[in-house]
Amino acid sequence: MVDLDSEVPPLPPRYRFRDLLLGDQGWQSDDRVQVEFYMNENTFKERLKLFFIKNQRSSLRIRLFNFSLKLLSCFLYIVRVLLDDPTQGLGCKELNRSCSHQNYTPGTIDWSPIIWVNRSLPLWGLQVSVAVISLFETLLLSYLSYKGNIWEQILRIPFLLEIINAVPFIITIFWPVLRNLFIPVFLNCWLAKHALENMINDLHRAIQRTQSAMFNQVLILISTLLCLIFTCICGIQHLERAGNRLTLFDSLYFCIVTFSTVGFGDVTPKIWPSKLLVVIMICVALVVLPIQFEQLAYLWMERQKSGGNYSRYRAQTEKHVVLCVSSLKIDLLMDFLNEFYAHPRLQDYYVVILCPTEMDAQVRRVLQIPMWSQRVIYLQGSALKDQDLLRAKMDNAEACFILSSRCEVDRTAADHQTILRAWAVKDFAPNCPLYVQILKPENKFHIKFADHVVCEEEFKYAMLALNCICPATSTLITLLVHTSRGHTAPWEAFRQLTGTKQTLNRESQQSPEQWQKMYGRCSGNEVYHINLEESTFFAEYEGKSFTYASFHAHKKFGVCLIGVRKEDNKNILLNPGPRYIMSSTDICFYINITKEENSAFKKQEKTRKNHESKLSYHGASRLPVHSIIASMGTVAIDLQDTGCRGASGATLALPAEGGKEGRRPSIAPVLEVADSSSLPTCDLLSDQSEDETTPSDDEVSAGFEYAKGYPPYSPYIGSSPTFCHLLHEKVPFCCLRLDKGCQHNYYEDAKAYGFKNKLIIVAAETAGNGLYNFIVPLRAYYRPKKELNPIVLLLDNPPDMHFLDAICWFPMVYYMVGSIDNLDDLLRCGVTFAANMVVVDKESTMSAEEDYMADAKTIVNVQTLFRLFSSLSIITELTHPANMRFMQFRAKDCYSLALSKLEKKEREKGSNLAFMFRLPFAAGRVFSISMLDTLLYQSFVKDYMISITRLLLGLDTTPGSGFLCSMKITEEDLWIRTYARLYQKLCSSTGDIPIGVYRTESQKLTTSESQISISVEEWEDTKDTKEQFSCRGNHRNSTSSDQSDHPLLRRKSMQWARRLSRRAPRHSAKTAEKINQQRMNLYRRSERQELAELVKNRMKHLGLSPAGYDEMNDHQNTLSYILINPSPDTRLELNDIVYLIRPDPLTYVPNAGPSRKDSFCNTVGQDTREETQL
Repeated sequence: MVDLDSEVPPLPPRYRFRDLLLGDQGWQSDDRVQVEFYMNENTFKERLKLFFIKNQRSSLRIRLFNFSLKLLSCFLYIVRVLLDDPTQGLGCKELNRSCSHQNYTPGTIDWSPIIWVNRSLPLWGLQVSVAVISLFETLLLSYLSYKGNIWEQILRIPFLLEIINAVPFIITIFWPVLRNLFIPVFLNCWLAKHALENMINDLHRAIQRTQSAMFNQVLILISTLLCLIFTCICGIQHLERAGNRLTLFDSLYFCIVTFSTVGFGDVTPKIWPSKLLVVIMICVALVVLPIQFEQLAYLWMERQKSGGNYSRYRAQTEKHVVLCVSSLKIDLLMDFLNEFYAHPRLQDYYVVILCPTEMDAQVRRVLQIPMWSQRVIYLQGSALKDQDLLRAKMDNAEACFILSSRCEVDRTAADHQTILRAWAVKDFAPNCPLYVQILKPENKFHIKFADHVVCEEEFKYAMLALNCICPATSTLITLLVHTSRGHTAPWEAFRQLTGTKQTLNRESQQSPEQWQKMYGRCSGNEVYHINLEESTFFAEYEGKSFTYASFHAHKKFGVCLIGVRKEDNKNILLNPGPRYIMSSTDICFYINITKEENSAFKKQEKTRKNHESKLSYHGASRLPVHSIIASMGTVAIDLQDTGCRGASGATLALPAEGGKEGRRPSIAPVLEVADSSSLPTCDLLSDQSEDETTPSDDEVSAGFEYAKGYPPYSPYIGSSPTFCHLLHEKVPFCCLRLDKGCQHNYYEDAKAYGFKNKLIIVAAETAGNGLYNFIVPLRAYYRPKKELNPIVLLLDNPPDMHFLDAICWFPMVYYMVGSIDNLDDLLRCGVTFAANMVVVDKESTMSAEEDYMADAKTIVNVQTLFRLFSSLSIITELTHPANMRFMQFRAKDCYSLALSKLEKKEREKGSNLAFMFRLPFAAGRVFSISMLDTLLYQSFVKDYMISITRLLLGLDTTPGSGFLCSMKITEEDLWIRTYARLYQKLCSSTGDIPIGVYRTESQKLTTSESQISISVEEWEDTKDTKEQFSCRGNHRNSTSSDQSDHPLLRRKSMQWARRLSRRAPRHSAKTAEKINQQRMNLYRRSERQELAELVKNRMKHLGLSPAGYDEMNDHQNTLSYILINPSPDTRLELNDIVYLIRPDPLTYVPNAGPSRKDSFCNTVGQDTREETQL
């Protein structure tokens, strides 16, 4: 057995870990061996190879030295040529040969000037030194590069050229007689070219940076061309020593003329060797140069596809922004460019587009337009690659816009790509501001670090929800977030025309339609901001209440003050109410036709003002002269009299009882500083101060007593908490199903529930988390509970438990699995007594082979709804705004065709709001989320626009900030008469701030085919009656009187009458009347009646009572539009709907202990909110 103690010696007693690291010098018995490890073999050859080849920096120095040697040898050759005289014949004397220096004669060649040259001793010494060094370096590199095949090293062209140029000089050292022998040293230019290429490669490796392939290829092409020309020059010059004896300049001239294919013929070679050389060089050029040009052209085409680089010098001297997209469509590009460059201070910015796909033909054509080609740069690349971000100079960019591809089938995957792009940009350029568009709200918290984020589904569903409460909210927001350029032109006394909407407004002024003029002028209003102490509009209201400042600023300047922001607070407050006192450091947000900085102020003469006041009330439809005179981007505002009108001022008296005229009721003045009793209730508005703690008997019996609190469960992280109407106990999931009975209730259709208010139906494909934002604004705490509409979700696919758990706390929210394609599903969900039908664009149809066909299914389904239930208010979401022209389509409606021509003209002028005058858009019945892309673009200049839009839509609830609502003008309210008096009434009574009017008028020029046909027969009946009873000539049908204004209608009526007279014999009066009546009855059993009978039959088949289905009162003869911030003298009309920003009711509630509802909210929602927060 081996003794282990004898085999392994023990460690010394003082041996420590420190000794193991530093070594113990006192331990002499240590027999360890130090081993050194090398990356390469530790031999002399490997060390030379490391220095000359492998090491990038030392190799670069060797290449540079070699390149310098080759250039020096070529330079010495030129010096030798300039000093040489071919008539001396030095080489012959040194060889003791009898050389005859006879002149050149045709047919004979004197070879001595070609073989021998005149080379001075110093020049020979320099050339020999260069040759020895070059040959030694070549042999050394060949030895180091040897890999077993010696012939591969010897037969290389650079090695052969080196031997030809260097070995003869070395021979002359040992044989001085050959010192003047000609040696083709000019061939060293090709070795210099080879050394230059190697040097560039080593340079890239040494500095760890790569130039573009285009740069390398251009360098190779230029060097090849120079080598060809230099070789030809030197060769022709030397061979012609025995002929024309050309100088170097003559040879250069000959080569340039020859290679450029000009061929003047004044300089030509005389002997056959020089002619042969020219032929050889032309053949080489014809082979080599096309190859080089082909490679260069290929690289150029690839560079054009990828876009090249954005210049570092330009990035440091000019400002630019980067647009990152998955795929670039022409609509997206034009929306971005039109909105971005609408701001005057952005005209000098460059836009760098970074897209991974190749530029399509449409985008290429647009970017070749001079207006865009000079400031838009397209780069093909990925935001996830640092080299592509470096090409776009992301670290020097003023901002980066990252947009999602909404046309993807998998929108979640599109969001994931957007998130990775945002992370990559933030990692590469941490200081670059990020503007990110996201699709799904559940993905929003991944990009909270971004400076500005717009979540598409959040804004979409909140806007669709407010459309059900405040009509045309989508149109209102769309017009507010579009930028105006500020170009104005006079029209009568003023024209409020700006920017992208300028062309629209200009067309509207030329239009005979009064509503287009009013709508077009008011559409130029935008949201601006200014510091109060620097403002002419608001500086005088420092220390006064917000409502006082808003009313008097509108009365005096025509601007609408909607919100403020304190200097020490980032939160914007919309209409903080009369208790808010304006401070000099406040930032004021106002709606106006242009910003104050572009305005000039002039005092108005009293006579002119009195004259205009007289012209103000000539008609209800005519807008008075406001006090704005426009001229090339600067709006001159005439200051109105700041004195308050007395109660007996310009009056519109109410009808007095007994035929006596009385004075119209006075309106209380707006107080400078509100007190506790300055907010009386107003009969004009719904009472928001209802006592929620004392429900009515009906509500108690029905179990409809609601609480107010924060929703205890949110379907996604990052949703803003909103104070809402909630149930005390969540509804079982089985009771949420509208069309299925359960153990708790037996209702199977909407009619059986007996709702007091009309339904709001939402047709969607899936119950996404964004649908939660549709419910929250409709259940917000400031909505009167008596006005809450039941919400029915008509879903193609069943919702998951996660979503049901979020909506089960809200009152009167139900879902049903079905589709708008199925009439039975529509009837079960209560479409016959619904107030609004919201049709959400389906995700599965957003992508199509033809882009604009993505909306085809939605448009046809909505058209079917429109035909079946024409009295139903349908709000539709589309993918492409251009498809709005197909909504409520009527092929032979003359009025629609006229609007179509108007839209085409505006599109030809380059407007991105060409669809503005389409009736469905003006009425707020159609909406496209792509119209809100401009909100993200505008945030680059107006960083507050996203916050204001979220507050208006109810997505964010800031304490003390108001909310958007509406009120309707009834007959009892017409005594107010003008918009300015309404402004005063609201500010003095409830503290509300009006921002616009939604007006509905009768459509006068509706001449569809069916109406023409019906009117023709009515006119015929009236004509027959008139002919037979001439004594009743004074009696005329209203329809015939209308026809006198329409030549087309009258001409068709006469043609109809003539055809009847040819086809049928004359009848008596009774017979003719009977035939006409039968014809009318037969025609009036039209498609409308057939559809009505179809619906009633289906309702009977489903066991539903058809009593709720009316006969479809057709509202197609009306048109609606929005007036944003109309002039103070605008006349109010019956059924006008006024948009209001109402102050937060909670700001007037005194601080008290928590109520029963608050305690419910805290106890129910505490645990869930803690779980969902990160």
